[in-house]
Amino acid sequence: MPTADVVLNKITPLSKPTTSGRTLAAGVALSSFSALLLELALTRLFSVVLFYHFAFLAISIALLGLGAGGVFAHVRKQWLRSYDLRSIAMFCSALNALLVPAALQIILHVPVSLSLTPGNFLRLTAIYICSAVPFFLTGLQFSVIFARECSRITRLYGADLAGGAMACLSIVPLLNWIGGPNAILAAALTSALTAVIWSSTKTRRTQTAILAAALAVLIVVNFNGRFADIVWAKGVRRSNVEFARWNAISRVEVDRAPDGARVIVIDADANTYIMTADPSHFPEVEWQRRLMAAPPALVNILRPNGDYAIIGPGGGVDVLRAVANGSPNVTGIEINPIIASTIMRDRYADFSKNLYQRPGVHIRVADGRSAIRNTGATYDVIQMTLVDTWASTAAGAFALSENSLYTTNAFHEYFDHLKPDGMIAITRWEFREPREALRVVSQAIETLHQLGLNDASRNLMVASQGKLDEDGINVVVLAKKSPFTQDEEAAVQRHIAGNPPLQLLYSPAEHLPNAFTSLIESNDPTAFSKNYEYNVSPVDDNAPFFFFTLKTSRIFHLNAHRAMDWKVNLGVAVLVMLLAISAVAVLAFLVLPLLLQKQRGRPPGSLLYFIAVGLGYILVEVAFIQRFVLFLGHPTYALTVVVFLMLLASGAGSVLSKSWLVECSRVWRPLVFVIAVLVAYVGVLPSLLDRFVGAPFAAKVGISALLLVPLGLAMGMPFPTGLRALSETAGQATNENSVEWAWAMNAGASVLGSVLAIVVAIQFGLNVTLACGAAAYAVALLLSGKVRGHLLAC
Repeated sequence: MPTADVVLNKITPLSKPTTSGRTLAAGVALSSFSALLLELALTRLFSVVLFYHFAFLAISIALLGLGAGGVFAHVRKQWLRSYDLRSIAMFCSALNALLVPAALQIILHVPVSLSLTPGNFLRLTAIYICSAVPFFLTGLQFSVIFARECSRITRLYGADLAGGAMACLSIVPLLNWIGGPNAILAAALTSALTAVIWSSTKTRRTQTAILAAALAVLIVVNFNGRFADIVWAKGVRRSNVEFARWNAISRVEVDRAPDGARVIVIDADANTYIMTADPSHFPEVEWQRRLMAAPPALVNILRPNGDYAIIGPGGGVDVLRAVANGSPNVTGIEINPIIASTIMRDRYADFSKNLYQRPGVHIRVADGRSAIRNTGATYDVIQMTLVDTWASTAAGAFALSENSLYTTNAFHEYFDHLKPDGMIAITRWEFREPREALRVVSQAIETLHQLGLNDASRNLMVASQGKLDEDGINVVVLAKKSPFTQDEEAAVQRHIAGNPPLQLLYSPAEHLPNAFTSLIESNDPTAFSKNYEYNVSPVDDNAPFFFFTLKTSRIFHLNAHRAMDWKVNLGVAVLVMLLAISAVAVLAFLVLPLLLQKQRGRPPGSLLYFIAVGLGYILVEVAFIQRFVLFLGHPTYALTVVVFLMLLASGAGSVLSKSWLVECSRVWRPLVFVIAVLVAYVGVLPSLLDRFVGAPFAAKVGISALLLVPLGLAMGMPFPTGLRALSETAGQATNENSVEWAWAMNAGASVLGSVLAIVVAIQFGLNVTLACGAAAYAVALLLSGKVRGHLLAC
């Protein structure tokens, strides 16, 4: 059998390595770093400029662009042969360094709303295309490099994954230090530095170095957003902004209202007013009007002197209400340090009358559920009021920290940290067709059943701020492990009678005709949900998608005014549309051009093999990100730790695959290992993570490494081994190198898999998503038997 170098030299004279291994590895690693950094920063930026539903679009844009670049390299192979590798790589990197800042300006200055007008569609299309071009160039660059440097595929693929891993490690500090737009400019700077590495002449090296220096200066100049920051968001031009800062969790700004009030705005959407009153000198009339005429105030009537744990205190309304009613101990748990520290305890401390520095007020910066779970304290009240930022974290959309706050597992932890007569008080938005607060009731009933209570009808009270005859009404749900007493019910009724906006929806003594009463009287949330318009059945940590109440059967029968609120259930519709669009895009830009080339002699198993491997990897990765959010305590930590460990381990696996799998036909070994581990994780991973959830963070990172590194090592072997085998046999089969084609198929599968993973998780849960990943690798294993006689017979 001819050696790889001999075969490749017969195909094209440019396939002989002409660049040092260190230059190749450094260039690939930096290009990968730049591409993934851009993808993650776009996710954060899209969450602000567009809507959090579209933040996940950045992942599909990136994968589609990478795949389209591979297809272009394959289709235009003959034309590209007239250029040497370093020139192509330098051109792609330098052009990216110029295009990324231009794309950033377009994203920041093109207003996009959720309207279905042709103009809005064109604006969204413009953002999509300009965002995809840099990834197209990166895909073109990688495809050419991998095709021409076949003998180094395993090391180059390892460098690719290592660069991506470092981007995951860098995105959080970059967002915290320099913000979202500057993180995108940092990706452009990295592309310019990559162009310097690829430059083969002194003149080119000088030119690209000047470009890199100019981008570095631009980042410094734009440190406070002078050059590039949010102009349009959600179709509305931002105005009256006094203060704005980015971090890995969100972009937070403080706006000045016409009446002089200050409003904290999160990702240009969710907002919370900064309280500006001293509770010890608060006029009685103003007290009643501003604070006590709201549904969350009912818990202060029942436990005026209790110990409070308030999750998501924001601008401090619940803290102020608790302190003013006599609570001696208020613990506020705020996930965003910009809100808790920079705004409330520093910049706007005087404006808030030093509310967060008062004696008895303790503010912790942490994920709410993790803080409750890991504390040894117990409380009279655990309170959450409208905790829903709708902001995608650096982990991407649909890995929201708020989701895990509303599962039955979370309710278990809340009840465990209550005093014997304590209660949880959760306020949600509600609609003419109730679903959010109604699902809170479902969660409470299911949890109380699991705690051994057969009938929860005397353990719940529900009240609203007005009748449920319009959307956007506040509804509070109070739940106790012990029954509400007659005195407690009487106190609530007196308060509601004295504050006319308030309406009682359910109490043990009053079963008013509404959905809440029907649900509580049924005493079976799952059975009730089957016959209800929305899915309000209980959710747990396996499928922590509390907000998605749209039933599958109703997706195509939606009434925009009555059936669906755009902030919640539209996310499901967007995902379905995104899955369809991604499928069409993959067919149009990846598969169709290849079919038009009339490839002959191509074993069909090779196509399916690379698709199966790409699909399996992305399904497993997305499932792990969501699963480890609870374990590590924050979505950002899940991204940093999980993706970093998986990419780094997979990169090492790619490098080792050439020596461990000398014969490509042995690729079945890592495939079997991956399948076996994933099947085992489906059964044991949730309980295993739950067992160590209270460990110190450093220990949890170590446990994550033990769980993910061996698996990632094996998952990094099948794809480069297939590429290596393909490059070694392509000359015999078709007299043509098809590495670009395999790259495109793998990327195409990832485009679909990135969206499919979330759709499957929402519909069936994280365990099923992980099982689907195992199934995809099982398909690759089955194909490897067939492929060994065609593709992997090296």
